[in-house]
Amino acid sequence: MNIPDDLRYSADHEWARVEDGKVRIGITDYAQDALGDVVYVDVPEVGATVAAKDKISEVESTKSVSDIYAPVSGTITQANAELADVPERLNEDPYGEGWICVIDPTDPTELDALLDASAYGRLVEG
Repeated sequence: MNIPDDLRYSADHEWARVEDGKVRIGITDYAQDALGDVVYVDVPEVGATVAAKDKISEVESTKSVSDIYAPVSGTITQANAELADVPERLNEDPYGEGWICVIDPTDPTELDALLDASAYGRLVEG
């Protein structure tokens, strides 16, 4: 299982990468594997204001439907619209082309509450 050291993680299996003060969000390798083949992604709305732990997206797979939550509060400044047409990118490249959205955080210190790679590894390895 791939758990990059340079990311922060939520207990709900989202990852967060800080890029120029903004936070790129996606689902982890563990999450995409547990979901199975992703067949639909509800792409978040650019301009929406979200609070940490708010539902920002929904991912449907051949196994189930899962909600995706914002790991930080802020405004969605970008959304990966390509996921609407190519949802399998979540399976193929969860930490790259399978990103879901970018949030301009209102309180960057919320990132401190997220897990580092070793803590997330312990969470998923049980």
